[in-house]
Amino acid sequence: MDDFQLEPAHDFGLTHRQRTLSLRRESGLIETATHALWWGGMRSYLYLYHRMQVRGLEHLPDRPPYVLIANHSSHLDAMLMAAPLPWTLRDRIFPIAAGDVFFETPVLATFATICLNALPMWRHNCGRHALKELRKRLVEEPCVYILFPEGRRSPDGSLLEFKAGLGMLIAGSGVPVVPCFIGGAHEAMPRDRRFPRPRRVRLQIGRPLTFDSLSNRREGWGQIAMVCREAVELLGQAIPKG
Repeated sequence: MDDFQLEPAHDFGLTHRQRTLSLRRESGLIETATHALWWGGMRSYLYLYHRMQVRGLEHLPDRPPYVLIANHSSHLDAMLMAAPLPWTLRDRIFPIAAGDVFFETPVLATFATICLNALPMWRHNCGRHALKELRKRLVEEPCVYILFPEGRRSPDGSLLEFKAGLGMLIAGSGVPVVPCFIGGAHEAMPRDRRFPRPRRVRLQIGRPLTFDSLSNRREGWGQIAMVCREAVELLGQAIPKG
């Protein structure tokens, strides 16, 4: 039997600001308690104010790692995808958020860290090193990522093209990608609106996809983006209107 070795947290010794920006950040007691309070309140808000409906929960893998993806047209999207997930995973669910939106200022970064448990992704200078770090954590921890492959919120609610970053994250890893479609969030809170309206929102969860046979190269990334976009678009056709 191997001797037990106590290892420090990956973010040990970092300042508060450095921790908020770290892709290896770990939750402490305060963050864990805040996550529970935030997501408990958010789940109640979504079901009461937006009459949230969720279909396809049976398609979620029994355990991590996996990546949830969906269309993106509202600031409500990440909360809609995270709220129905099991409480036991709360500290291991990481929305991948735009660094230039949620991590530019210390106040916003603290909110994204303590409440959302988000990890930053810088859209204009995201290198392969950052994606490699995210990929390593996804598999080794293991954990759940919430990712929007369009890379930005759609201005009119239509589905945009998917970026290759999703493929760089999971190609050849065997990690399941769970496609989802969010309906009603654009009507409830489009990108130019500061406060949400009481519109019904729906989350349709599809069957997991795996890409372990595809190489972690440009051609594989493009194929993953195409297949995943088609899966999300197909799910959108199953969402009732109104």
